[in-house]
Amino acid sequence: MKQTILYILCAIMLTIASCTDKKTEKQVPQPMDTIPMMVMQIQKCSKLYTAEYHVHKIVTHNDQVKLKGSFLQKQFDITLPVGNRKIAIPMNATIKGYIDFNGFSDKNVKRRGQEIEIILPDPKVELTSSKINHADIKKQVSLLRSNFSDEEMSIYERQGRAAIINDIPKMGIMEMVQENAANMLIPMIESLGYAPENITITFRKKFTVDDLPALLDPKSIAK
Repeated sequence: MKQTILYILCAIMLTIASCTDKKTEKQVPQPMDTIPMMVMQIQKCSKLYTAEYHVHKIVTHNDQVKLKGSFLQKQFDITLPVGNRKIAIPMNATIKGYIDFNGFSDKNVKRRGQEIEIILPDPKVELTSSKINHADIKKQVSLLRSNFSDEEMSIYERQGRAAIINDIPKMGIMEMVQENAANMLIPMIESLGYAPENITITFRKKFTVDDLPALLDPKSIAK
């Protein structure tokens, strides 16, 4: 009889312990998915300007009057003795680099355990302003030559602006955009529980001069 009562008590205790374990399991909080919150916070950055360059360039032009043609089936190229014209035009320009996060989504986020990688949208570059410093223009015009016209000055200004744009890949602006974007985003991601050594901020590829036409914002280039 005593042995039967002992078996019953043991069964009751096991049942209670089993229920207690199940109750405890239900109360264990599940790890929170921080990706949607992170995406939402990064999207709020919208158009994030992270780099700015002030460029000074001198555009030069040197021309002479030449007479070209043919005589008796012979080609000739003669420089006429009427003097030449020279000009040096100083230009100042402002270039800005930014990242547009409006299209940022969870596709830009890769998570591997405690490590997380943010793939930035492609950077964009703006030539926001360009201006000739008219006070410092240097000209040398022979007495027999006409002065530089306003139309010629406009052509030289466009040539100078094009030269500045072509030099953008040499300025390291893409690297600066990435570095400064990382400096802004890492504290935000840390606040969601990620260790800084486990956070990687990168672009989808290393951009070169061949990518510049696609990265340059045509709407913002100074006319």
